[in-house]
Amino acid sequence: MSSTELRHTALDAVHRSLGATMTDFAGWDMPLRYGSERDEHVAVRTKAGLFDLSHMGEITVTGPEAADFLNMALVGNIASVGVGRARYTMIVRADGGILDDLIVYRLAETEYMVVANASNAQVVLDALAERSGGLDVEVRDDRDAYALLAIQGPASPGILKSLTDADLDGLKYYAGLPGTVAGVPALIARTGYTGEDGFELFVKPEHAVELWQALTKAGEGAGLVPCGLSCRDTLRLEAGMPLYGHELNTSLTPFDAGLGRVVKFEKEGDFVGRAALVEAAERAAQNPPRVLVGLIAEGRRVPRAGYPVVAGGQVIGEVTSGAPSPTLGKPIAMAYVDAAHAAPGTEGVGVDIRGTHEPYEVVALPFYKRQK
Repeated sequence: MSSTELRHTALDAVHRSLGATMTDFAGWDMPLRYGSERDEHVAVRTKAGLFDLSHMGEITVTGPEAADFLNMALVGNIASVGVGRARYTMIVRADGGILDDLIVYRLAETEYMVVANASNAQVVLDALAERSGGLDVEVRDDRDAYALLAIQGPASPGILKSLTDADLDGLKYYAGLPGTVAGVPALIARTGYTGEDGFELFVKPEHAVELWQALTKAGEGAGLVPCGLSCRDTLRLEAGMPLYGHELNTSLTPFDAGLGRVVKFEKEGDFVGRAALVEAAERAAQNPPRVLVGLIAEGRRVPRAGYPVVAGGQVIGEVTSGAPSPTLGKPIAMAYVDAAHAAPGTEGVGVDIRGTHEPYEVVALPFYKRQK
């Protein structure tokens, strides 16, 4: 046990009253599951699930030069994001290695909210603070200023509509608007990490319990259930979404991760990592490194991160994430494999599970795509 006390979200007592199994996640005491993680997963795919994501790291960037600063500090074209919209992007080191993947919300003309992964929030905060030197911007740690609730699944728009007069129909994917939900002031964002339609609600911590209870009550007839981090992981895996520390890390550039599209070379001015990323883009175009693919098991054994991917007796890659897929009814994995074995349908590929080469089918990601 580390000597550092685990941090607790504003909903800690609620999770315990619901009988949640708690776990240490990035220094936070978080709910892993409340009952069956499979049932929680299926609820999000078919009805709705309610998540506490208050461990995520919110960093506010304000000031006259905020747009230019974020364009320089991150790989995306943040200056082109309209007020009320959001963008998925990354922050990299000078050598192009990924420090974190982020969502950046433009809240006002000169105000942005950068949302980092819990495990990297301090790293991102430090990097932004360091890169802001000499510019007319303020980088503020707002991790304690927000609680974050997510409601995800096909029933989530109907449930949320019953609690707000905000224009949810007009709210596009990757957009956010200020509103009131169950009498609580919130930033309502149409974002998520499950592959389903849904919303993330940023509120003051003192309003979190009231909002959770209101959403729970409003969702009673629609099949809403509380969901933990375990089903969040299987949902994002089915949706082919990367997880930092698994599919993304400092030894990979966005091009290595198959996410070169987030790098905007055409934006004005230099940005941290640009020169290294130009080289990485050229390397990826001429001689692709390992490619991120999906693997579906032919048997029942579940692959885990770090297991070797094999073909013809040779190691050709490595599993980055693996789990049973409730939607497909089979174990699935994401893995980086040599380009020669990355085409969907490639035969003879297996995963070395404790010395046995279990057969797997190579498929394109994502495994699951919701019907629009």
